[in-house]
Amino acid sequence: MQKLIDSGQAKRSPSIATPQPQQTGRSSELAGERIPLNNQRRVIAERLSQSMFTAPHYALRSAAIVDELVNLRQRVNQNREDRVSLNAFIIKLTAQALVHHPMIYAAWGGDCLIVPPQIDIALAVALDDGLLTPVIRDCPHKSVTEIDSELRDLIARAREKKLAPEEFTGACFTITNLGSFDIDEFTAIINPPGSAILAIGAIRKKPWVDASGTGIAIRNVTQLTLNCDHRVIDGAVGASFLKDLKAVFEEPSLALA
Repeated sequence: MQKLIDSGQAKRSPSIATPQPQQTGRSSELAGERIPLNNQRRVIAERLSQSMFTAPHYALRSAAIVDELVNLRQRVNQNREDRVSLNAFIIKLTAQALVHHPMIYAAWGGDCLIVPPQIDIALAVALDDGLLTPVIRDCPHKSVTEIDSELRDLIARAREKKLAPEEFTGACFTITNLGSFDIDEFTAIINPPGSAILAIGAIRKKPWVDASGTGIAIRNVTQLTLNCDHRVIDGAVGASFLKDLKAVFEEPSLALA
């Protein structure tokens, strides 16, 4: 064998043809109604495409037992005509967790990382012709009821297309909640300039093994999915934040005290 190798007489492996991508039909060739893009749809397409294809996304998932959160909201709303939304609680609790994890709300700056001076959180809101992300500014320093009041105003004006650009841009963190659509869990595309987005599913009653491991109880459970930009947030950093976020969701009274 060595003589064959030295003399160059060994058979060479046959060359393997590299598969070539097949031509696929262009969307412009499809039959059907043509719906012109409005400016909002164009912006959504451009921003989220840029995010998806420039930011290396990864997802972290955890289940949170939210019995205390459900009960707390019921107590707060017991004697109120205008019920405080679950999203207001979610924004406030998330802000409290973010205070201890500044890299989660940092942004990619090309040659640096940018940590904003305050925590501004956007909430994804579905509209008839797309979505918008109204922003609550400086969330840690606002109460749940203040956040709820601002949310009501922002969402109402978003649906009337009366928001100013500064009211739906510039958030350092975004939350999207599809629980009202009966979705259990999902991943979301990061909303620039933020480096993370939290996706929340529906609250379900599920049998759950207790802490001792000896009993089972029916608990209110929701799935939390955190999508991060790996340029800014390493896996352990994202995991540490999600662990703390789960803790404040499970014991909200401590975070809101």
